[in-house]
Amino acid sequence: MKELRLHVPAHIADLVPYPPGKPLEELEREYGITGAVKLASNENPLGPSPKAVAAVREAAANLHRYPDGSGYYLKHRLAERLGVDLAGIVLGNGSNELIDLLVRVFVAPGDEVASSDPAFLVYRKMVQAAAGRNVLVPLRGHRHDLPAMARRVTDRTRLVFLDNPHNPTGSILARPDFEAFLADLPETVLVVLDEAYAEFVRGETPRALDYLGRDRRVVGLRTFSKAHGLAGLRVGYGVMDPEVAGYLERVRQPFNVNAAAQAGALAALDDEAHLRRTLEVTWSGMDRLREGLSALGCRVLESHTNFLMADMGRDAGEVYEAVLRRGVILRSMAAYGYPTWIRITVGRPEENERCLAALAEVLTG
Repeated sequence: MKELRLHVPAHIADLVPYPPGKPLEELEREYGITGAVKLASNENPLGPSPKAVAAVREAAANLHRYPDGSGYYLKHRLAERLGVDLAGIVLGNGSNELIDLLVRVFVAPGDEVASSDPAFLVYRKMVQAAAGRNVLVPLRGHRHDLPAMARRVTDRTRLVFLDNPHNPTGSILARPDFEAFLADLPETVLVVLDEAYAEFVRGETPRALDYLGRDRRVVGLRTFSKAHGLAGLRVGYGVMDPEVAGYLERVRQPFNVNAAAQAGALAALDDEAHLRRTLEVTWSGMDRLREGLSALGCRVLESHTNFLMADMGRDAGEVYEAVLRRGVILRSMAAYGYPTWIRITVGRPEENERCLAALAEVLTG
């Protein structure tokens, strides 16, 4: 077969695809295990709201129709719940799409985007895809180093991405630090607070909603994938100044949020009991995992998410493989620059206990 002779820009040719995990069924087949416990992807262990499932089933009867391209009902409900201007809400195919839209709108080739190192991998990938320049600022004490980030801002900086809570450490920003950072930032730079895990926070931290109407540079991103348990539907949203939202709407794909996702998200918003139960299970599970890991001699970081990071004191890849063979799927943090650390998603009580038992066998056996 004749070889293709394509002209691919270097910034695309060098881009490494996002590393998806293997399906649970494939891991079970490969390792010869059954009934595996997946605690690797920060998913909701309770599953979706029953109300959301019913709404998706009902929406399935109309799959021959295009979805509401404006997201009218979902945006109205969000505006009511959040007390924000409807014109400042943008829906996305997961909050990932909002990250992509922000980069596409505001970053020209050679422009700079600042984020922490490590941070959510999609930030740097979208910047590279736009031929922008990633400015990566190392964490300090497992937290965003805002003074160091401020020093790296130049006249070419267009965006700053701050995942708050941070992924993968679970840390949160302190309000005085964030407001000092804002005060020093040029008026031309947008600050994106990625609040994918905001519902789980137990503590005080700045929220994007606090700044809407006060500081037009602040953008907030939220998702239905975590606390609401709709990761498979891919629906998220951004809250921002209406002028900023208007630019994103110019490049947003028509019908980017499908009909089932809109229906499920609407129903999930109304199921406050499911959200409360999710938070209760997550918080109690977090406390139990922290207790059990500490008893095993692991150092555990404080986390305001539905996951935690723990130092195994040995090669994280080896620990990952060993617990996987015992039917527990965790996430090695070696690729994030933490060669001995594991990230564990909080599961149901019985899943957490199975995880601790597997780790006890590996670490003390």
